[in-house]
Amino acid sequence: MIERYTRPGMGRIWTEESKYRCWLEVESAASTVLAEDGVIPAAAAEAFATKAGFSVERIQEIEVEVKHDVIAFTTAVAENLDAQGLGAESRWLHYGLTSNDVVDTAQALQVKEASALIRGGLVELLAVLKRRALEFKDTPTIGRTHGIHAEPTTFGLKLLNWYAEMGRNLVRFDAAAEDMRVGKLSGAVGTFGHLKPEHEERICARLGLKPALVATQVIQRDRHAAYISTLAIIGSTLDKIAVEVRHLQRTEVREAQEYFSEKQKGSSAMPHKKNPITAEQISGLARVLRGNAQAALENIALWHERDISHSSVERVIFPDSTILVDYLLAKTTDLIGRLLVYPERMKRNLESTGGLIFSGQLLLDLAEAGMLREEAYRLVQSHAMRAWKEDLVFRDEVGRDAAVTALLSPEKLDRTFDYRRQLGNVDAIFQRVLGE
Repeated sequence: MIERYTRPGMGRIWTEESKYRCWLEVESAASTVLAEDGVIPAAAAEAFATKAGFSVERIQEIEVEVKHDVIAFTTAVAENLDAQGLGAESRWLHYGLTSNDVVDTAQALQVKEASALIRGGLVELLAVLKRRALEFKDTPTIGRTHGIHAEPTTFGLKLLNWYAEMGRNLVRFDAAAEDMRVGKLSGAVGTFGHLKPEHEERICARLGLKPALVATQVIQRDRHAAYISTLAIIGSTLDKIAVEVRHLQRTEVREAQEYFSEKQKGSSAMPHKKNPITAEQISGLARVLRGNAQAALENIALWHERDISHSSVERVIFPDSTILVDYLLAKTTDLIGRLLVYPERMKRNLESTGGLIFSGQLLLDLAEAGMLREEAYRLVQSHAMRAWKEDLVFRDEVGRDAAVTALLSPEKLDRTFDYRRQLGNVDAIFQRVLGE
């Protein structure tokens, strides 16, 4: 269902046609190396590289009978060669290999290709986050903890925080993708019973992969779990961004909202509605990624040198997770790129509590002026609680308290309640993150 929404290429990577093309690429690379060493005839390697083909439909027909996908594949390729008068060469197909020499190595090729697209999506999102962070670097807004007004911040800092987190995600993803860039051609239990380690090294080099230093019949699934888990972490960051947008779009807040086109409709019953549907979709699909990560972790423990309990799982979680992350990166990039931001509403919300958000600064200023901290805390809290309960203006109330005015002049009180004072280090934070 998601595939049709992805960038061109991602869905294609996981088609049956693409999978078998990768299998054939591995078979051809293996035969080329073996021919170079005189293990198989050069004519066979040449035939596999230039003449071999297959039909997905024929592979599926054979698999119905033999119940084994790799045998069905090799049989179909052999039939194709036989039909071209290359029967003598076809007997050297899959020479010295076991099924997972082909399947695991080919999957690494698919993941490598998918990773290039995902990395592009990460870079695009980082560029948009950076641009909008700089755009709103000095736009004051209220910072919230526990959902409650805390102290002033800027909307740019909110975006910068997301930018920094996505930067860490890029580093994590690069490491996970590199860890998946391995092939394995060491035989039925990883002992090189029929090929040599140097064969594996040269075959992998031809494919742009590294050899797994040690394996059983399969590449060990800690790599795969780390990769899928990294995709889940990326999805969780996108979920985090989406949740914030959803909160900011609430009627009572209205500091930012998703782009809403002129022809768009929010509700079949309520014409006034503008719902954060994109952000909600991002949050929902991120849950699927986290569920897939759990499945990937379960795949690490296999019986002895290998069972196939992981195989069926990976046929679902690798296409789904890579397609979903690619999709969610595109949706989040669009969400942030076209996000409607309302600085005046932010300022109104910031000022809506009559200065309560400066209680911490008032506490510090009174202590600096000579009042004991505990005494200053009791005084400030009593005014704050009364202003909150009776809907009073906190700034006015403390300005009439003799204990306060005895220590703080009107000019100093003005400075206490000036949000620009608390935002004086915003440039320094941007400098630390962007280095510009």
